[in-house]
Amino acid sequence: MHAAAFFRCKGMGFSRFCSTFAVTINNSNMLHNTKMWLVACASAVMMLGSSLTCSAQQAAKPAKAPKDWAKIEKYAAANDSVRRACNSGRRVVFIGNSITELWKRNYPRFWNEHPDYVCRGICGQTSYQFLVRFRQDVIDLNPAVVVINAGTNDVAENTNRYSEDRTVANIATMAELARLHGIKVILTSVLPASHFSWRPAITDAAPKIASLNNRIKALAESMGCGYVDYYSHLVSGSERSLNPAMTTDGVHPTEAGYNVMAPLIVKAITQALSSK
Repeated sequence: MHAAAFFRCKGMGFSRFCSTFAVTINNSNMLHNTKMWLVACASAVMMLGSSLTCSAQQAAKPAKAPKDWAKIEKYAAANDSVRRACNSGRRVVFIGNSITELWKRNYPRFWNEHPDYVCRGICGQTSYQFLVRFRQDVIDLNPAVVVINAGTNDVAENTNRYSEDRTVANIATMAELARLHGIKVILTSVLPASHFSWRPAITDAAPKIASLNNRIKALAESMGCGYVDYYSHLVSGSERSLNPAMTTDGVHPTEAGYNVMAPLIVKAITQALSSK
């Protein structure tokens, strides 16, 4: 019997292999060459053993947990608490990236002064990921207002190649979803940045951010949303970078930067809450 015939035994059950092996032995017409037959038998047994070992290893290997690309689980427990809490009708959710998350983590005083404000920032995220978790982290919390700060990591290409049109479309979709659920929308500009330390190959961040901000502002006007211009209050120099007095890495504000941003957004929120 040719060795290839035995190779087909790989992956079959052991009993089926034994049956095949027995039939082969009883078939005298196939035993013309004893040496070749022994080689074939040895090869088949080795392959079956390898197959059974791999199967056992695969069965013993623990299943991988599915990757939570948008980190929907990050705020799951906190969202449960927010939903159970009394809603004053003045709840405001901030959805964003590290600029939003670090605001709460590093400078909690702002949030303590505004207990109805809910931080839902996640470091490193793009508008694509905001959109995936928008229901869980915004809509389901039943806020009166949502503040959307998106774009920095889109330009930095954290998840995919940058497309201004797609980023604007993601922001527009979030705004549309919010308004469909009776949530007022405030769009904010992307903060200035002339470079990203984790993406040194991107050398045109400043013009891309400036262009994106023009689109976000126009989107807010066309949809009748609020708009807050952080950019013009934080930009510095001909490179259009984040004011070095307000950052240590060129992307994230320090307390000085957040102190500039805070009154701008509070004013816009107050206006949104007072409007019909």
